Amino acid sequence: SPSLENVAFYKTFFWDGRAKTLEEQANGPLSSEIEMHQDMKVLPKKLRKIKGYRKLFANAFGDEKIDNDRVLKSIADFQRTLNSGTSNFDKFISGDKKALTDQQIVGLNLFRTKARCMNCHFGPLFTDQEFHNLGLSNFGEKNQDLGRYLATKKPEDVGKFKTPGLRNVMKTGPWFHNGSVNSMESLMGLYNMGMPFPAFTLAQLDDPLLPKHDKLLRGIRLSSSEINAIITFLHALSSPTPKIVIPKLPQ
Repeated sequence: SPSLENVAFYKTFFWDGRAKTLEEQANGPLSSEIEMHQDMKVLPKKLRKIKGYRKLFANAFGDEKIDNDRVLKSIADFQRTLNSGTSNFDKFISGDKKALTDQQIVGLNLFRTKARCMNCHFGPLFTDQEFHNLGLSNFGEKNQDLGRYLATKKPEDVGKFKTPGLRNVMKTGPWFHNGSVNSMESLMGLYNMGMPFPAFTLAQLDDPLLPKHDKLLRGIRLSSSEINAIITFLHALSSPTPKIVIPKLPQ
């Protein structure tokens, strides 16, 4: 699952970007048959029967009306509070020269230059908020995921997934849209070789939906020490985990 951290600043939601607002995103898990499987026509009726919720909705919206719009807005507004804190990288760019170690500074330089990470991971959130094909769609297999194409129906979007932000990335494994990589060393190894290029059959080569690798992908030939420096730098993007007090459910 994509991290919810800093979602207040994103333009689209889900790996394929099919939701344009946080309210639309919140509706997805609630109504999904493989997640909450909630009948959205019934949900407001359930909540209205709970006196404690009627009071909370009145406090938030001015009256006790409970409908799906207010439910989704409430969830979305909570998600907008899930923002990352100050990292050592933030301290460094604010003038604290001791906030990063020498190895992390080397990693930052590689991140910006030779490794070309900044082609997609830049800005305050370390993401271009765009969609790229890394060769991980499993095209033609039982578990294929056509990615962005499912939202746009554009053949050029087959196999594309949204660039994730990198703040607290070292705390959010496993990585990639399918959670297929459990270590950052393995992830960096894949990028180092230019990501996997699946072998397609002759019949697939004529398929108009054949996914095309992103042109930005090519081997970068980093040494093991350079990879370690980048990973060490990624740790500098971590910030303290905010404490969220679990409220007592209304009765």
